[in-house]
Amino acid sequence: MSSHPLTPRATGVGLRPRHYADFVEGRPALDFLEVHSENYFGAGGRDLHVLATLRRDYPVSLHGVGLALGSAAGWADEHLARLKRLAGVIEPVLVSEHLCWGGYQAEGAARHWNDLLPLPYTEEALALMAARVQQVQEALQRRILVENIASYVEFSASQMGELEFINALAQRTGCGVLLDLNNLYVNAVNHGSDALRALQGLDPAHVGEIHLAGHFAGQDYLIDDHGSRVTDAVWRLYEGYVAQHGAVPTLIEWDTDVPAIEVLLDEAAKARAIGAAHG
Repeated sequence: MSSHPLTPRATGVGLRPRHYADFVEGRPALDFLEVHSENYFGAGGRDLHVLATLRRDYPVSLHGVGLALGSAAGWADEHLARLKRLAGVIEPVLVSEHLCWGGYQAEGAARHWNDLLPLPYTEEALALMAARVQQVQEALQRRILVENIASYVEFSASQMGELEFINALAQRTGCGVLLDLNNLYVNAVNHGSDALRALQGLDPAHVGEIHLAGHFAGQDYLIDDHGSRVTDAVWRLYEGYVAQHGAVPTLIEWDTDVPAIEVLLDEAAKARAIGAAHG
């Protein structure tokens, strides 16, 4: 198993059960695969067996959706222990989580919402996030990436933008950034902001991976549903970013209405071509 870092032009897709046979039998030409960490926390079973098998030929990125780093209460030490155990088995090339909260205390017991809930971008929240990121990095003995999320509300208490916040987090902890350009675009449309201006608050030196995905367009809002091809607007945002800052390992996400593997490979090929064009 190779544990070398990904090259800047590396492209991959999210591994989903529908495509297990495609990868086990065909080994499509991709540079890496990414999985949701929590789906492989079990001590055995088919999912972990498939992942371990594919790990012999593909670098694997572990992308967590349940650690809820920004939760003031309800922090799950057992969750982190399971992530550490999985990382020891898979030896991932990248480990990432989200800039969100989801845990809380109620009636003396820890509760958890199965959602990625936005934080107020304040100094207090930054201190909490920095402490949690440090805890994860110390437990895993490695640098992690933190992803900007899609959000549908904003807090009047925020003292900075989301990407300014995540930039400050990276400076304070040494973590990297998983830049989700679809999330950035969804937020810009929903909140009436400028995606390009928001990007100015982020040091490209911190960006270790880029996510691209599709979204659902309502009458006057967008929902980050990962259920369609990447839109032209997001491709333009991606091409502009790569043209300015250079190629970054890029992943195509698709989680709902998952299509045939050929569709994901076609999307990955587009990302690879843009990376190659701009070096």
